[in-house]
Amino acid sequence: MKCTDLSRRQLLTRAGVLGAVAVGGMVPLLAAAGGSPQAASDVPTSSDIDILNFLLNLKYLQAEFYTKATTGLTLAEVGVPISGVGNAGSTTGGQAVQLTFADDPRDIAVQIARDEQRHVRVLRTLLGANAIAKPEINLDALGLVSSLKLFMWRARQLEDLGLSAYDGVASLFESKSALGAAIRIALVEGQHTGYMRFFAFITGFGSPIIDSHDVLPPTSGSKFFSDDNLSLAVVRTPSEVLAFLYHNNASGTMSGGYFPQGVNGTINTV
Repeated sequence: MKCTDLSRRQLLTRAGVLGAVAVGGMVPLLAAAGGSPQAASDVPTSSDIDILNFLLNLKYLQAEFYTKATTGLTLAEVGVPISGVGNAGSTTGGQAVQLTFADDPRDIAVQIARDEQRHVRVLRTLLGANAIAKPEINLDALGLVSSLKLFMWRARQLEDLGLSAYDGVASLFESKSALGAAIRIALVEGQHTGYMRFFAFITGFGSPIIDSHDVLPPTSGSKFFSDDNLSLAVVRTPSEVLAFLYHNNASGTMSGGYFPQGVNGTINTV
């Protein structure tokens, strides 16, 4: 499914998925990961499920990246659930990285790894039986991450990309609970990327560019924050997010890069 700046109904009608996914298997989202269940009338719809699964693919990648860099282990090895609908795959590449500097970023990286693992669980809770399985992931798709500098390069890219992905789908949600959870995740992603951008500045590491929408941090660019001329956050459509993840922006691309066999779910094509 190619995702551009279409309305939600146009987007999902074009993909032929309106009404295609039953929501009876949904489990309640617990507010703040332990509060009261969502209202029965606000269960995520079939279109919300497609969007949440698109975000879950990205969240699996982020969580694997930080977990491997901080522990040398995969999500499965640390006990994070990864089963579900679609083609399950292994995670290859990546390694524990020596995260030391004058202001040691290891503690931050460990906290981000924890956040990303919890975000996987939150999205899976929202989706219930409709949650996709973690697809095959290659953490070395853009090169071996073997040093602090290379780790920070990829971390900054994944955080800015992730934040823009939530911005890009926010208006498509029908369920307030689903939108609320996505917003709360995005706000934490904003804190993550703020640190990564500042670290790029104080270390002089800079960062490689993501795409034409990217606002590079200082030393590579000139802006501390990833915003436009109206001080609004960068927005990427699912298609634009997948173009970076697949490392190929050709229309119709369905695999490659970080996801050698493609992502799971209906939103899967550049």
